[in-house]
Amino acid sequence: MVHLWLRHETKPLEHRSALSPEVCANLLARGFEVTVEKSPARYFRDEEFSVVGCKLVETNSWPTAPKDAIIIGLKELPEDGTPLEHTHIFFAHCFKYQTGWKDLLQRFEKGGGTILDIEFLRVGGDPNGRRVVAFGYHAGYAGAAIGVDIWAHQHLGELPSVEPYPNAETLNKDINARLIAAVKKNNGEHPRVLVMGALGRCGTGAVDAVLNIGIPESHIIKRDINDPVDTPENYLKVDIFINCIYLSSPIQPFFTKQDMAVPGRKLSVVVDVSCDYTSPNNPLPIYDQATTFAHPSLRVPGTNENGNPPVDVCSIDHLPSMLPRESSEAFSKGLEATLFDLPNRENDPVWSCARNLFISKLKEAKNQ
Repeated sequence: MVHLWLRHETKPLEHRSALSPEVCANLLARGFEVTVEKSPARYFRDEEFSVVGCKLVETNSWPTAPKDAIIIGLKELPEDGTPLEHTHIFFAHCFKYQTGWKDLLQRFEKGGGTILDIEFLRVGGDPNGRRVVAFGYHAGYAGAAIGVDIWAHQHLGELPSVEPYPNAETLNKDINARLIAAVKKNNGEHPRVLVMGALGRCGTGAVDAVLNIGIPESHIIKRDINDPVDTPENYLKVDIFINCIYLSSPIQPFFTKQDMAVPGRKLSVVVDVSCDYTSPNNPLPIYDQATTFAHPSLRVPGTNENGNPPVDVCSIDHLPSMLPRESSEAFSKGLEATLFDLPNRENDPVWSCARNLFISKLKEAKNQ
């Protein structure tokens, strides 16, 4: 019997859950044991899990879980340096040489634990195949929504902190009201929006959001990574640039800080949904830190010169938490079938591929 342990998320303003109550009920029906940590932050109430049969335990008690329990979560683990002895299913953000990647891997080496990184669960176990599951659609949706809201507040006043919404319909109505007010102040002109990576899950969410919020389709430019490379000058002609591409190798930056000084630039909002600013493959080298829901944007220094508008960047690394229930339900359902295969994970191509990747990255960290 596989024992899954759903941990509380410690990242500030993270309200999502790797498992929904519905999927927990389905796991229990298949003979899984499911333990759920109580969480004041999770959008699902604790009672929603207990009513379907999950055992509730105290918040952040996973370090004392039975060693054979598989700890499942979403965002990073506490950075306390302790050895990690369990198998963890989560977004580790350490296999693409992100900041602190070796430190995290060394903690697993010391404890004898394993990372089964959700980002690298691939259909059929093909390392280059499509991801089994992702928050991409809702990440793109939330990122685009915040981008439009930032643009609106550039005309209406400073953007306050962002709170989660119960559903996309409420989000759309809220931001649409501010968009209408901002357009009036912008001589009746809607912003022009470019979505890079518009054909993927993330880009599809971004396009849907700007349409649903009220941007005319004529003002939306869709670009994909396989399209001919454009010049930075053309990217700077739009008002809002939304990056939704997933990179595994370097490409030419879309634009740099130096490009921001081009006279006549219109661009004033950049949303980096991918948020890979610590990666050597970063295609947007105009900023060097993430933003948060408490402080959704940062201003790129020196961009309001030569008569150009200032440029505000949004780079929140857990954007789907803006729609925590919808995104968690969709994600959990997408992961469900793969979780059903955990009892046979040693032979299952998806899980064995993930484990092999962890082993290879662990060796790489030890050799550096």
